[in-house]
Amino acid sequence: MLPGAPHVAYRDGLLFVEDCELNALAAEFGTPLYVYSQTAMLASLASYQRALAGRDHLICYAMKANSSLAVLQTFARAGCGFDIVSVGELERAIAAGGDTAKVMFSGVGKTRHEMRRALEVGVLCFNVESEAELDVLSQVAVQSGLTAKVSLRVNPDVDPRTHPYISTGLKGNKFGIAHERAVAAYLRAAALPGLEVTGIDFHIGSQITEAAPYLEALDRLLDLVEGVEAHGIALHHIDLGGGLGITYADEQPPSAEALLSALLERIDERGHSHRRILFEPGRSLVGNAGVLVSEVLYLKPSSVKNFCVVDAGMNDLIRPALYQAWMRIAACTLRDEPPVIWDVVGPVCESGDWLGRERPLAVKAGDCVAVLSAGAYGMSLASNYNSRGRAAEVMVSGADARLIRDREQPADLMHGEHLLD
Repeated sequence: MLPGAPHVAYRDGLLFVEDCELNALAAEFGTPLYVYSQTAMLASLASYQRALAGRDHLICYAMKANSSLAVLQTFARAGCGFDIVSVGELERAIAAGGDTAKVMFSGVGKTRHEMRRALEVGVLCFNVESEAELDVLSQVAVQSGLTAKVSLRVNPDVDPRTHPYISTGLKGNKFGIAHERAVAAYLRAAALPGLEVTGIDFHIGSQITEAAPYLEALDRLLDLVEGVEAHGIALHHIDLGGGLGITYADEQPPSAEALLSALLERIDERGHSHRRILFEPGRSLVGNAGVLVSEVLYLKPSSVKNFCVVDAGMNDLIRPALYQAWMRIAACTLRDEPPVIWDVVGPVCESGDWLGRERPLAVKAGDCVAVLSAGAYGMSLASNYNSRGRAAEVMVSGADARLIRDREQPADLMHGEHLLD
């Protein structure tokens, strides 16, 4: 078993995900290849379910982490709702068998078209992120002859102590309504036609590895709940967002059970145990469940730096280039020879195209390597830069491996384009 990857382990020198050997999967499906452990996903979900057992609650998977249909289907069948940020994600949730009455529509830039479609299919609630959005949603709801249930996403100005690109709960971030404006915004929402106020929401960031920022944000949120209800506006649910981190290197985030236990205890202490609890995990459900398998194309040693050139690039996995993220890289075959320090880089025409720097690996051209903890923000952030087709995806359960996404071909990349004549 490798750190941060409970369902990835070596057997007789070969790397497995559950009972599927990665070299064999690479030979069958080609590389680059995303491989996901369904067992790992459901085990991560079970931690949240145990923590919330006996409470009125809803777990909404934050599908921006990984929106592949089979992943969504796995969580829908396990009873999850979905946290979405676009109409495209809404349609994916529907296609995967999700219940639209369990869909929370978040996001700072919802369009009128997206609002209309969400109202039409009956989403559970809109997490509204600005006072201007309240006005537009009211207009769309009235024109549609429907009522939009709303929750305001409040920006509590709490530092989540994570990478600045994935911090969302500070005053300088674009997300949510400022804490000091929240009561006025609720009064405005309650007065607008076509809207029904149902709850309150916060989400302070992603890859958070300690409970303290959550508890600080929760206390500020509960202060607002009491302030809003003092004006006669009932709030039926509290949405605690998501953002719990995972282990990539040596991080030690709290378990979902430990985090939720602390949050629920604070909610109960303050007299709010009667409210429905919503939670929106994403990365913590899928991150450690996935690996990206890539073939070593060339070894390029030099007096300054050694490059291990693989066939997966920043278009397949942009986290290292975008966030300077450290992700564990393991050889799929253990060789009985000393490792060499390599920069693992891809074929994309950018100097920023790297998957890992200064990694000790004993590999040869033709070997496969696996980037671990790649289940979140891997395929969902993939692109076609350099006209590269996106990777195939496989879902593993025990010894069963199913292709869940075909590898993109050049014709797929050009679909929908038109020559001038």
